[in-house]
Amino acid sequence: MDNVKVFILSSQSLFRQGVTLSLTNSDGVEIAGAADVSEDVLPELESLLPDVVVVDIDAPGDSGLKLARRIRQLVPNIGVVVFTSNPTDDQLFLAIKAQASAYLAKDITGEQLVDVVRRTANGEHPINESLTVRPKVAEQVLRDFQDMSLGKGAEVIIAPVTPREREILTYMVQGYLNKQIAFALKISEQTVKNHVTSILRKLNANARTQAVVEAIRQGLVTLP
Repeated sequence: MDNVKVFILSSQSLFRQGVTLSLTNSDGVEIAGAADVSEDVLPELESLLPDVVVVDIDAPGDSGLKLARRIRQLVPNIGVVVFTSNPTDDQLFLAIKAQASAYLAKDITGEQLVDVVRRTANGEHPINESLTVRPKVAEQVLRDFQDMSLGKGAEVIIAPVTPREREILTYMVQGYLNKQIAFALKISEQTVKNHVTSILRKLNANARTQAVVEAIRQGLVTLP
């Protein structure tokens, strides 16, 4: 299996060095590069195509979150993990809107960072788990997507969600990974991936987080 390629973006050289040290000591992870938080790095990311980009959003203003959003818009296949020294509900909401795959505090351990990077490279969205422990953010995201869907009503669903897909959605709301869902339902991980792809299409969602909140909004599943 190929190594997970990670690119690090931070205005603080010490932070870049710390993340680099944590990741280079782990098997199967390699550093593709590191740079300051600036849109000047976008052409390099397009060329290198790392699996995961770690973005320090403690940069002045909201330049870190803006850059995270630009990366996702430019190269949707890149997973974006954002770091902050002061996690807040408002910032988490903005990270979700920027389609970040994970939202982390800077006091996490190196082992936790490696785990999140690997999960993100695998197409997972650990940021979904924040919705189950921060109900205010979940409500805010629901309202936001509801505003985006005004006028669509029930037509948001292109085709009926099957009982199996509803079952998988229930696990997705709880933050389960594809592998965990497969184990719980005694089906293959590829089958789970196929169902998730179908769910995204039916809910007119371009990310797992959006599918989760849209499913909650439409009453297909509920928060645990």
